[in-house]
Amino acid sequence: MGLIKLRHRLNEALLIEGGHIGYGVRPSERRKGYGTMMLRMVLEKARALGLERVLLTCDADNVASAKIIESNGGIKSGTSISPRTGKEIFQYWIEL
Repeated sequence: MGLIKLRHRLNEALLIEGGHIGYGVRPSERRKGYGTMMLRMVLEKARALGLERVLLTCDADNVASAKIIESNGGIKSGTSISPRTGKEIFQYWIEL
């Protein structure tokens, strides 16, 4: 169905692209609410680890991911350019 990663600390690269949490949902399972549910569940884990806020990023053209992040309380804080792809990246913070 999907995969989600929780990073306890950020390095310089993750501040630009990647953040504390990364996730993906298998194409055949998209648009079923799994991404929103997975993120909601991992936010509880982040809270239990003592994180006060987490950074999430997504490609600017990834409307589905932006909606998932925003539906879980993500506030867009800025943009950057991916050093890997050259694409614009949206950065969101979620207060825990």
